[in-house]
Amino acid sequence: MTQPAISAQIRSLEKEVGARLFDRDGGKVTFTAAGRLFEPFAEHCLQCQSHIVVAVNELYRSARGEVSVSASEATSLYVLPPVLAQYKKHYTRVNLNIVRAEHLRSLESVLNRDVDFAVVSMPVKDPRLVVQVIHRDEIVLAVAPTHPLGRRETIKLDEMLQYPLLLLKQGRQRTLINNFLDQFDARPRIAMELDSSELLKRLICAELGMGFLPRANIMDDVHAGLLKVIKVEGMRLHRELALIFRKDRTLTHAAHAFLEIAVSGTALASYPPVRAARPVRVAR
Repeated sequence: MTQPAISAQIRSLEKEVGARLFDRDGGKVTFTAAGRLFEPFAEHCLQCQSHIVVAVNELYRSARGEVSVSASEATSLYVLPPVLAQYKKHYTRVNLNIVRAEHLRSLESVLNRDVDFAVVSMPVKDPRLVVQVIHRDEIVLAVAPTHPLGRRETIKLDEMLQYPLLLLKQGRQRTLINNFLDQFDARPRIAMELDSSELLKRLICAELGMGFLPRANIMDDVHAGLLKVIKVEGMRLHRELALIFRKDRTLTHAAHAFLEIAVSGTALASYPPVRAARPVRVAR
């Protein structure tokens, strides 16, 4: 910088501060009282600037900071725990923030940059998003062991229609079930429509009816003898869950590490298995 440019910046700084910072006596320049007071604050600001640059660069070189993921209650309870456990095993200094939200709210959170990722049901068709399927399992008919059909392994559709059915009010799962039933012009005896798959499961256990749930959501209850899975002839429904994030989002090292673990498939038990995803290349 030229001397006049430096002098202009000093005059601008002194004007902003509201006091002269330097005494100029011939060729000698010394601090005024205000300048001596100002100097340690200026040095502190320079140190802060240096720390900011180091911290930001470190954020993208090593896994630290926070990773936020939006997902439904059921996904948070039954699908994400293995991923989260594997991630925390390797990246202990990263804070994981799980935001419980349903499909549309999760999409909005990603698009609005409120979260890094979301796990939502397929299909997802938005050109602004990267979509990676990370989990696939079967939607099955669940009943209490004491249900009249509880001793059966397989039933016909007509038999199922004779008993009260509990269903989710909306969502991809409800759409799949409706589409299947419409093929046969079937009219089930809907006893109750619910907003929560977890509540749906609890009401099935309480013998208020039977209902459809993802296999992953009920396996612990099946093993504990609280629920029984019955196959309906001709009915085979699957759901896919995908990890999504904005294409134009710059991922920190911590977020990129989470992405790699989630799409690797090693942390998730799927039915049927999800093929190993191709590596995702994201600009760092």
